[in-house]
Amino acid sequence: MQADAEPHILEDETGLKLIAPSDNWQERPDMKFTKRLRASVVARSRFIEDLIIEQSKQGINQYIILGSGLDTFAQRRPDIAADLQIYEIDQSGTLAWKERRLIALGFGIPDYLHLVPVNFETSSWWEALSKTNFDFKKPAVVACTGVSLYLTPDAINYTLSKIATLASGSKLAMTFYLPMDLLDEEDKPMQEIAEKGALKAGTPMISFFTQNEVGSLAKKAGFTDVKTITTKDMEQLYFADRPDDLLPASGEIFLLAIV
Repeated sequence: MQADAEPHILEDETGLKLIAPSDNWQERPDMKFTKRLRASVVARSRFIEDLIIEQSKQGINQYIILGSGLDTFAQRRPDIAADLQIYEIDQSGTLAWKERRLIALGFGIPDYLHLVPVNFETSSWWEALSKTNFDFKKPAVVACTGVSLYLTPDAINYTLSKIATLASGSKLAMTFYLPMDLLDEEDKPMQEIAEKGALKAGTPMISFFTQNEVGSLAKKAGFTDVKTITTKDMEQLYFADRPDDLLPASGEIFLLAIV
């Protein structure tokens, strides 16, 4: 996270190469105004990375990323990734662009990385996954961050119910977003801007949940071991005793559930 002071929450030079921003990207006005949102994104990425590394040491070797975007774990941590089967599931256009960039940069697509194109609202990511070499008899770690905002409740319930049928021992880490009135006051203006921008781009933010509602969704889907992690928990994990005022925005909740 080069725009902020050390210690960095997550080092991702690969992501920077993929995007290839202009040389003065750190000076853009939005780099100042989106500081708390940026901290949230980096913190959730670090949290997921810590989780998959921990679970891989315990023997889980399947990793599903729903809405993978430009995730670079497979490229940054080949020492861990090479012992996994990683399934990156996202829109076909996103994955096609990413594949071209990875090849152009010399990373290629290793055998353990599976790019699985799908539209979460109009087709089944579960069916798409079933056409890969994924072993439904073995447990997996499933990560889904920054996605639920854009999905209908039906799509969210479908996703949760399917994950709940994975092999015993599977772990889910999924983010949800609080309604506007539950955000810290300093985060509301930026969230309003984000929602207007998403609507204009044709990808409106439509699903918001309270912390209790997130837990209820998971239990209704069939999970029994459920807990939620708040922004305050993230602050203690990754932002305590920092020399600067970097803190994550208040809106995101992590659902952790075990099958």
